[in-house]
Amino acid sequence: MTETFFGTVDLAQVSLYLFWIFFAGLIYYLQTENMREGYPLEDEKGNEAANQGLFPVPDPKTFRLPHGRGEVSYPNGDSDRHRDFAMEQAGDFGGAPFVPTGNPLVDGIGPAAWAERRDLPELDGHGHPKIVPMKKTEQFHVSAGRDPRGLPVQAADGAVVGTISDMWIDEPEQLVRYLEIELGDGQGLRLVPIQLAKIKSDRVRIHSLYGHHFAEVPVTKSPNQVTMLEEEKICAYYCGGKLYASEDRLEPQL
Repeated sequence: MTETFFGTVDLAQVSLYLFWIFFAGLIYYLQTENMREGYPLEDEKGNEAANQGLFPVPDPKTFRLPHGRGEVSYPNGDSDRHRDFAMEQAGDFGGAPFVPTGNPLVDGIGPAAWAERRDLPELDGHGHPKIVPMKKTEQFHVSAGRDPRGLPVQAADGAVVGTISDMWIDEPEQLVRYLEIELGDGQGLRLVPIQLAKIKSDRVRIHSLYGHHFAEVPVTKSPNQVTMLEEEKICAYYCGGKLYASEDRLEPQL
C-alpha cells in the first residue's frame, strides 16, 4: 500500500466540524432543559400560544426532593389556569391591559400577584424550618439597633393598627425576615416583611397599606411557622398596596 488512510483527510477541519456539532448539541440541550418550567407558552388569556419557539418542550424529568418531601416532575402541565382571576381586559385587542374587578390585594392581581409555591415551610440544610419566631429560639437576641417589639404600628393613613409583638428570624441567614403584628380589637397576628416596615424611635410605620387593609393580610396556619405559599401571599399583599391601597396611587406620579 502506497497511500495512508489519513493522507487526504484534513484532521484540523474534521476537528472543527466535530466541535460545531458538539456545540450545536449543547445549545439544544441547554435550551430544552431551560424549558422545564413556564412551558408551553401561554397568551394573555391563558390559552396556549401559537408560537412556541424553535425548540420542543422536553420530556418530563423527575426530581427527588430532600428531607422526605417526595418527588416532582417537570414539565408537568400544571399552571395557574385553574385559578379564576378577578380581572378583565380593558380592550378587545392584543396587548390590552387587564384591570381588577374585585379586591386586587386578595385576588393576586398585578403587583399583588403571587406564585403557587408549595404550602410547606422552607427548610434549611438539616431539614428544619428556616424561618421561626424569635420567641421560639434562644440563639438570637437584639444586640444593636432598635428593638421594635412593643412599638405601635402606624399605617400610611396614620391609623395605629396594632403593636409589634415579635420578630421572625431566618436562622441560616441570621437575619430578620418578618415583624409580627398583634392587631387591635382581637383581630389576631399578622406578619409584615421587614423591608416594607420603617422602624422609628416611637413607632413602626408601614407605608404600603392603610389601616383598614390589615385585617385582610393573609394569615399563617401555624403560629410558629410560615409556608412558602403563605410567604408569597403575604409579600404580594403588602407590595400590591403600593399601587392598589388608594385610587390616588393608580395615577401617574411625577
